[in-house]
Amino acid sequence: MIEVTGVSHVYPGRETPALREVDVRLEEHRIGVVGANGSGKSTFARLLNGLVLPSSGTVVVGGWDTARDGREVRRRVGFCFTDPDSQIVMPTVAEDVAFGLRRRGMSKGEAAARVRDVLADYGLGAYADHAAHQLSGGQKQLLALASVLATAPDLLVMDEPTTLLDLRNSRMVADTVAHLPQQVVLVTHHLDLLTDFDRVLVFDETRLVHDGPPQESVKIYRELMA
Repeated sequence: MIEVTGVSHVYPGRETPALREVDVRLEEHRIGVVGANGSGKSTFARLLNGLVLPSSGTVVVGGWDTARDGREVRRRVGFCFTDPDSQIVMPTVAEDVAFGLRRRGMSKGEAAARVRDVLADYGLGAYADHAAHQLSGGQKQLLALASVLATAPDLLVMDEPTTLLDLRNSRMVADTVAHLPQQVVLVTHHLDLLTDFDRVLVFDETRLVHDGPPQESVKIYRELMA
């Protein structure tokens, strides 16, 4: 459950809000977010795991307030960035997945088993000792996703994860996301990824201007862009 109530945000050093007066409650399994550059959609995504805190209003995820309970929120909300290189921090694939498990109190043996399972699940089992930054673009995005999901978050937020990928790798990542058990909030410019989503939010000029099923929301978004 995500509850965003009366939320606006102004970045330090700026006078103009990046997001204005957003009220929304999200319970569905897969939620898309669309909007032009500068519309506020990425700020909205970052609010959901406390990367950005509201200047006014509240963001509550699973009963935890992002401003008051940031550590607990970050345990429960995974975040994937557009560029996987920005979140791959360890030299090898297995080490990168293991990195996020260190804070979860797992024994070394438990963590190693979890890493093996996660890499196998995401088609990276043969790359455990491979240099992480030498993977292909699609493999890097899968590694970033695997590293986040290894920690078993309740919610996964993804900010344009296919923007830097070719069509084949975009489809690979999208297919992986489609079968996740977690609640997913996906920010994207690739509208075809949203066809089977439960709900799509449309942002325009820092405001949430529409909230509805994919076909309806995409139609409104295209009209706004026209």
